[in-house]
Amino acid sequence: MKDSKYIFLVVAHILIGILIYYFRPLSKFYAITIFALGIYYVMKSRNKNNEVLFVSAYIVGSEVFLRMTGGNFLYEYSKYSVMILMVFGMYYSGFSKNSVPYWIYLILLLPGVIIATETLNFDTDVRKAIAFNISGPACLGIASIYCYNRKIMLSQLNNILLTLGLPIFSTTIYLILYTPDLKEILVGTGSTNVTSGGFGPNQVSTLLGIGMFVFFSRLLLESKSKLVFIVNLIILFNITYRGLVTFSRGGMLTGVIIILILLIYIYFNSKSRGKYNLFRLVVFMLLAFFATWLYTSNQTSGLIDKRYANKDSAGRVKESKFTGREEIWDGEIDDFLDNPIFGIGVAKAIENRKEKNGGVIIASHSEISRTLAEHGTMGIIALLIVFFTPIFLFLDNKQHIYIFCFLVFWLLTINHAAMRIAAPAFVYSLSLLKVIIDEVPSIRRK
Repeated sequence: MKDSKYIFLVVAHILIGILIYYFRPLSKFYAITIFALGIYYVMKSRNKNNEVLFVSAYIVGSEVFLRMTGGNFLYEYSKYSVMILMVFGMYYSGFSKNSVPYWIYLILLLPGVIIATETLNFDTDVRKAIAFNISGPACLGIASIYCYNRKIMLSQLNNILLTLGLPIFSTTIYLILYTPDLKEILVGTGSTNVTSGGFGPNQVSTLLGIGMFVFFSRLLLESKSKLVFIVNLIILFNITYRGLVTFSRGGMLTGVIIILILLIYIYFNSKSRGKYNLFRLVVFMLLAFFATWLYTSNQTSGLIDKRYANKDSAGRVKESKFTGREEIWDGEIDDFLDNPIFGIGVAKAIENRKEKNGGVIIASHSEISRTLAEHGTMGIIALLIVFFTPIFLFLDNKQHIYIFCFLVFWLLTINHAAMRIAAPAFVYSLSLLKVIIDEVPSIRRK
């Protein structure tokens, strides 16, 4: 991609963030435009170059931004859109006959849905309750069927990641404008929606974490000039800072871990000169991250240090390391043990907690424990299929440099944010692509 085109895309997404901040109704127009132009783009091209992946990536990257600005007409707009696009893609380009594991995966989810129609309370909106919990796994299954062993160039995959990252950068711009002076508003070490655009910090942190990974990978592999390197560095700094001040740790730690996985993979697959350049870049990035942390610590009056040390504002170690989520986990494991074969039915776990907590609705943060509780042994088999299939594919797909990054992103994300957004489902599906290296990635020299 030419530098001028790249800068244009970056500036355009800065403007999107600014315009929607000052005129929120534009968010609905933005959402409609993305989907309408995306469908038109896919139909016109007949998906000859996997256009559905580019459009889906953009929708996934903009999901949290649209939610926090009221742009979505349906709460699960992004998941439904991705599923529709993938079906379009399969219509035009077919799918692998070997994608049977994911057909089985989808079938294994059905008993939990059927049971839910019988076990959910009479006053529950069954359709909404089931859709809220099953749309994420369904999105993963359909996207995986499309992506399974589908050949794609590494340069294309990098551009898909960029398409995912650009609306995340718009989200960052919006957060910069939305967030007041941190020293005036921060009084504790808990996550707060004041620093996350008025929306759930967990979901915002998750998107910013994958955004951090996207622009780090571009810094590493796609910064062919000093100008682009500097632009990517500035974007990465801002996304990292905004992610840290959400005070939601899951998404940021996940981002750091998958960055480390990428570095390790590239290191062991580089020649001596490449390893030397990589080492220099890593040293530089460690210094840059340290500077970002110091700046964040200063802006939060040291509260960010206490947050990641699991302490309260007074410096006392908190009793729970997982903000009470282990209680939800224990309850769902008990539900599984009581109904080990087919589970208690989709969305029933939330109802059980609601009854135990005096009407307070507490959604699960772990897709693993939710799947066990609501799908039973069928759910265990489904999760095993999802986890091991990319690993088996890697044996004949070793040019896919991101495969373990995507798999680990899905695994870690569903353990702290379940599948409330489309990102873990879509990013996971990218691990199933058959990647062909059309050019040797070059590590930018400093």
